[in-house]
Amino acid sequence: MTIERMGLMLLLLIALCAAARQPDPVPSLYAIRLRPGQDLRQEIERFAKQENLQAGFIATCVGSLDRTTLRLANQEGVTTFPGCMEIVSLVGTLSPDGVHLHLSVADETGAMVGGHLVQGCRVYTTAELVVGEARELQFRRVVDPQTTYHELAVEARAD
Repeated sequence: MTIERMGLMLLLLIALCAAARQPDPVPSLYAIRLRPGQDLRQEIERFAKQENLQAGFIATCVGSLDRTTLRLANQEGVTTFPGCMEIVSLVGTLSPDGVHLHLSVADETGAMVGGHLVQGCRVYTTAELVVGEARELQFRRVVDPQTTYHELAVEARAD
């Protein structure tokens, strides 16, 4: 092998190494099943605390409720919807400082309602959740001077 060819191979190897990326961090995933009568928000908060989630999120949730309590958009108080509802969507973030969760549900006619998940959403038959944690991040909730609400602050995790 000539010196020129070895030099070319070395340059190619260096270029390949420079182009190679470390794989993106894979989130930790947890599967949870809630039982009839459990409060959806309370159980999510309990789980996040128990697992010491620093940057958690709801990946998916299916199930049903026999009482749904939401804070609707731009409203101060909460609204309770009696009767059975199917969970259509549950999304949000989980941090040591608190959670921010939005829930959409549908009644027996398919009519939907959604808002902030608050305490008082009681599981009817089941609630099956997949919760994730972005291990490289730290979520905090801090007061935003513009909105005056506790908003999400995202930081790189120190550990």
